[in-house]
Amino acid sequence: MAEVRVGVDALDRALVTLLAERQRYMDAAARIKPERGAVRDEGRIEDVVAKVKAAARAAGLSEEIAEPVWRLLIERCIAYEFGVWDRLRQDA
Repeated sequence: MAEVRVGVDALDRALVTLLAERQRYMDAAARIKPERGAVRDEGRIEDVVAKVKAAARAAGLSEEIAEPVWRLLIERCIAYEFGVWDRLRQDA
């Protein structure tokens, strides 16, 4: 069990690094999008989820894990991006 936990901990650190990279893309998107309404894009959300589900199937990850995790990730990223978008426009 100790070896399993070490492996999970290592993967968690790698995931944090990848999520930090994803967050930097949210920062860039907030700078680029000219209108606040462009932050939330329902079509893009469904496109991302569809791609994640396909990648999950190919990688052997249960869609029952992948889809809700990504939907929550997307919602939190949108909320984060709204905050960045607002801060950038307030400071200008």
